[in-house]
Amino acid sequence: MTADDTSRPSPCDYFRSVQRHEAELSTADLATFGIHLDGMYLFRNKSGDAQFMSVERIARGFCRLVAEHYPLVLGRPTVRADDGRAVLAVDPDNLCLPDIGEMAVDQPAEAFFETRPHPDAEKPAVRFFNLRRFYAASGVARLPQATYNRDNAAAIVHVIRFQDNAYVALHISLTHVLFDGMGVTAFFRNWAAYTRGVDDPECALKTPPVNDRSVVRAYFDSVAAVVPPYLAQFRELTAGRPMASPANIAPIMMAAPDTPGIEEQHLLHITPARLKQLRQDVDPLQTAFLVLAALLAKTALQANVQEQGGAVPKISYVMIPYDVRPRSTIPAAFSGNASFLAVAPLDSQAVLNGSLRDVASAIAEHSAMTSGAHAKATVEIIENELHVLYQGSAVMCNSAASSYVGLTNLRYMSLDQLDFGWGGPEILACDYYVRDGMMRLHANLQDGGLDIFLNYTDRRFAHLKESPDLLKYVDVIF
Repeated sequence: MTADDTSRPSPCDYFRSVQRHEAELSTADLATFGIHLDGMYLFRNKSGDAQFMSVERIARGFCRLVAEHYPLVLGRPTVRADDGRAVLAVDPDNLCLPDIGEMAVDQPAEAFFETRPHPDAEKPAVRFFNLRRFYAASGVARLPQATYNRDNAAAIVHVIRFQDNAYVALHISLTHVLFDGMGVTAFFRNWAAYTRGVDDPECALKTPPVNDRSVVRAYFDSVAAVVPPYLAQFRELTAGRPMASPANIAPIMMAAPDTPGIEEQHLLHITPARLKQLRQDVDPLQTAFLVLAALLAKTALQANVQEQGGAVPKISYVMIPYDVRPRSTIPAAFSGNASFLAVAPLDSQAVLNGSLRDVASAIAEHSAMTSGAHAKATVEIIENELHVLYQGSAVMCNSAASSYVGLTNLRYMSLDQLDFGWGGPEILACDYYVRDGMMRLHANLQDGGLDIFLNYTDRRFAHLKESPDLLKYVDVIF
């Protein structure tokens, strides 16, 4: 260690400035207990630098950012004694410290890659990270997940070094209580900025996060609730099974167990040319995201019908996140949970028999009608009719009764900007997540196409990957 190294603060030294405070958790926050957000990003060490993606520098950037802008990461959830409300309490004497470390894998990263030819024959093959192969053959049984259900960290970071140091992976897990998709993406970008400037005392964010969670309640107090169609269906399904809602849901929702990841991940890829062709074939006036959602909804329903021996479920649910921020008084920089569900409950026969253009139009119609008033109705049902959401959510899945596709909205996930000072990631991946039928879209930074990570049972995926409608546009990676 050089003299310069000894003069640098250790990562946890930044936490000495953290003050005691608490923030009230919203109903949307409570609904995320037991769920984690994660990311896995592979950075290519083009220069062969031994200090590439230094865990010490990454840890200092993380801890300085948290201390100065996101102290709630260090808080612990509790129920306030005087009014029974759930809060994240930051106690300088009992911080929920992040778990930041480094692990070594005694194989090169290439051992876990799948490759496909680049659309430009003069460029190297496009590489994809096979998470299932990594867990099966690397000696890493399972990367740890952030949780409040044990004396564990709300944030876990691992720098994963492969044998030849040609690639370094960064894995991050955060509890969903802290962030939604927009919030966590902003956090990642801010973390990268702080890591680049961690030795600069003047390092500052252009747009600091807004951590005041009362802004969500203030907005919902200003709008009248409108029940969205899918929640109206849930009410009908549970009408014969009434349950009394508890007077205070906070302790119940905070006792929710961790939701385990479904360890059957698959990866699809669509090149820029095929994505353009898909739009031309379906509807050039719709976004690429919507026509892709239509393709996946139709082919996933077909796979579900095959899995069920030919029985057609009544409803096909298509779920897209709905960010309330741009259409409300909630600040764009709000860091907490302000995303809800835009769900299209489509008639399965119409999906099977209709064109992809028809399916895309139906999804677009439901997405366009979603509003903050629908989000408020969701909050009120959680608060006053919790059984409707729990029992209804059990129906919104892949089964004999329904088909389900959930997609992350690509424009929320600008993860190519994660430059910690060594350049951005070359390969975007993710860990297992918690719902069968959920799909995460990532921009492929090598060829400009899209990667579609989906958690789907192997049995059902065996039908999906044989779909001629899907294979016309999409390449099955694993």
